[in-house]
Amino acid sequence: MLKAFKYRLYPSDQQAEFFAKSFGCVRKVYNLMLNDRIESYKKNRGTGEKIKFPTPAQYKNEFPFLKEVDSLALCNAQLHLNAAYNNFFSKPSSGFPKWKSRKNPVQSYTTNNQNGTIAIVAGRYLKLPKMEPVRIKLHRQLQGLIKTATISRTATGKYFVSILCETEVEAKKKTGSVIGMDLGVTSFAAFSDGKKVQNLNHLAKTSDPLAKAQRKLSRRAGQAKKEGRLLADSRNYQKQRILVAKLHQKISNQRNDFQNKLSTYLVNNHDVICVETLNVKGLVRNHRLARTLHDVSWSTFLSKLTYKAEWYGKQVIQVGRWFPSSQICPSCGHRDGKKGLHIREWSCPSCGTTHDRDVNASINIRAEGLRQLHGTVRL
Repeated sequence: MLKAFKYRLYPSDQQAEFFAKSFGCVRKVYNLMLNDRIESYKKNRGTGEKIKFPTPAQYKNEFPFLKEVDSLALCNAQLHLNAAYNNFFSKPSSGFPKWKSRKNPVQSYTTNNQNGTIAIVAGRYLKLPKMEPVRIKLHRQLQGLIKTATISRTATGKYFVSILCETEVEAKKKTGSVIGMDLGVTSFAAFSDGKKVQNLNHLAKTSDPLAKAQRKLSRRAGQAKKEGRLLADSRNYQKQRILVAKLHQKISNQRNDFQNKLSTYLVNNHDVICVETLNVKGLVRNHRLARTLHDVSWSTFLSKLTYKAEWYGKQVIQVGRWFPSSQICPSCGHRDGKKGLHIREWSCPSCGTTHDRDVNASINIRAEGLRQLHGTVRL
């Protein structure tokens, strides 16, 4: 099984310069190959001739500086472009491959391990191709055979490496527990055992200082434009840009920490987790809820839950989005029809049982998930 381990890097000025060269060369090759593919398509369209698929090697004579960086990083740029094209044709909603911009503060490149070219040295340094070992914060030990390493620079100027390893993951002990989960906005999740996990509203709690910092950034951009200075040369603008990026990074870190802890808890304590398939793209069309829905980030949470369940031998069962989970009384099976979002509790007109809307939905999701799994309904 492939598993990634992410660590913080602390490069020297010279190593940071090499990373910048690598980012730039990978970006250059990607854009050149994308441009050549587009031109080849325009030229050969309707002629029956095959579209040419360029390789990084053909650009090295014209651009000698490409020889200074890791050649495997350039090859991975070709693989990433091929993957972008495949996604475009298999999933048109993913969009046509986009140009890579040097103005994007987030940059990265990927290289492969060949005969120990990527390794941990003395527990404090990371060995990478074509450069001196860079200092690493090894907060946990690597497990398995190193396959690739992706070096990235965030908008705040921090460097990280994601090391992909081929390893064996030991399955968790079976608990015999099956749980249903209903994701929401007021409470992040409600479970079929009656428990709820509150939505921590990470973005909303930081919205005031973030808005203030963004207004200040906008003023400094306007002042630089008024004085005819480039934003890259405006030191005050760059300081404020990093401050805004740090606020966004803090929100992202809080959200990831919360989702990782909750998904790990669920996988450790339950064998089968039943969830509802969500149409997030359709839900965010409601402009009153769009910001909150983006903040809770259901899709990212379900992705974490799914791959962790696969790692540890557990199951995640997705119930169809059209299943009327909030309309059915689990006590008698009566279906009471659609309800507005403002209705958080309701009483069944058939048996008189009072239900919490979210907990009731999770109980019905659990029953439907078990029906899909075994062909029987158990509450």
